Amino acid sequence: MTMMSEDSNKSRLLVTREGVSYVLPFIVVTCCFALWGFANDITNPMVKAFSKIFRMSVTDGTLVQVAFYGGYFCMALPAALFIRRHSFKSGIVMGLALYALGVLLFIPAKAIGSFAPFLLAYFILTCGLSFLETTANPYILLMGDRETATRRLNFAQSFNPIGSLTGMFVAMNFIQARLSPLDTAQRAVLDDTQFEALKQSDLGVLVQPYALLSVVILLLLVVLLLVRIPKVQAAHVPFWPAVRHLWGNKPYRNGVVAQFFYVGAQICCWTFIIQYGTRVFMAEGMDEQAAEVLSQRYNIVAMVCFCLMRFVNIYLMKYVKPGRLMAFFGALALLLLCGVIFVGGRVGMCCLVGVSACMSLMFPTIYGIALGGVQDDAELGSAGLIMAILGGSILPALQAMIIDSHVGFMPAVNLSFVVPVVCFLAVMNYGWRYSSY
Repeated sequence: MTMMSEDSNKSRLLVTREGVSYVLPFIVVTCCFALWGFANDITNPMVKAFSKIFRMSVTDGTLVQVAFYGGYFCMALPAALFIRRHSFKSGIVMGLALYALGVLLFIPAKAIGSFAPFLLAYFILTCGLSFLETTANPYILLMGDRETATRRLNFAQSFNPIGSLTGMFVAMNFIQARLSPLDTAQRAVLDDTQFEALKQSDLGVLVQPYALLSVVILLLLVVLLLVRIPKVQAAHVPFWPAVRHLWGNKPYRNGVVAQFFYVGAQICCWTFIIQYGTRVFMAEGMDEQAAEVLSQRYNIVAMVCFCLMRFVNIYLMKYVKPGRLMAFFGALALLLLCGVIFVGGRVGMCCLVGVSACMSLMFPTIYGIALGGVQDDAELGSAGLIMAILGGSILPALQAMIIDSHVGFMPAVNLSFVVPVVCFLAVMNYGWRYSSY
């Protein structure tokens, strides 16, 4: 009975600061984690979808990721300055408003019928996500004691893959499965009139889920405006002294670098599992659309593993230091990527699914270690870590270039996974260097 009482008390302390309970704010903010997870993982398959719809190369298709993660990079610092001036609640409200605006812009983008307006919509959408992540992550860290900050953030981040799974499910069943079954080669020979009719039909399919998403975002925005969110502000250091302090903090500075490579690895694995699986399943005799849908099912299994391992890792962190645990899973991810590159086939697909299980603790753990010593100015520190999400823009484009290169000695899509190999080396090194954290 005493043991149960102690466990219950520890759970309450996880979201209690200076005697004030943050249970309700924690729940509301955690909903935002699920919402940006949805946006991330409905977007990854769109690289392949837009490439087909607009008859582009894989490299051109990755402009979706450039616009998506470019918004994160550009808005992170303005978001941090906005939060310093106002409050965490104001930052979340602004983030949801920009998110909703970006999603609604898909409707006129479809009417225009060209690729550029969609890129603008993605950019504005992720300016909103940048606000949300710059705000929500440090706010979660500040909702309790420093000793439990990394565990608390891992717990909140556990709801991110629930949104991601929903995004993948919607992408597979309401976009990929409903696009025209014409494959890339068949689309290439259509005349201009046929191509335009097919493009408008496919864009209509693509836009519908985003229109419904805007309703969900606006509903959460209304709830947030009605709920009282306690104002938690750390003691702020003036801007330039704060920047110098952050730059001089090695765990933070190295954490920004590690986050750049981690996000790059994550987006590479979750974006190009579609290309990898499509090649594997078409070699078995499937048509292109069926191969893409089956690949997305593997991607959903990968996200389920990612989600479950989040909760497993929260438990393991009671006994193993987060940095040490991250170093172990970084090494395991490298071994699995060897299977992806050199073994291939369905075994390679299973290895790629396993990589997602290894990634589950990395983003929040890097975040927690990096901000562990800078909580007096967590918003500005958070901005640097969110700007590091630029890795999700740059590194997938590099992987796409390898895929488009058509190397001869092995399938180009297999070889392209050397990019996440380099990324996980950096993450493993960070975990090992700070294994005592």
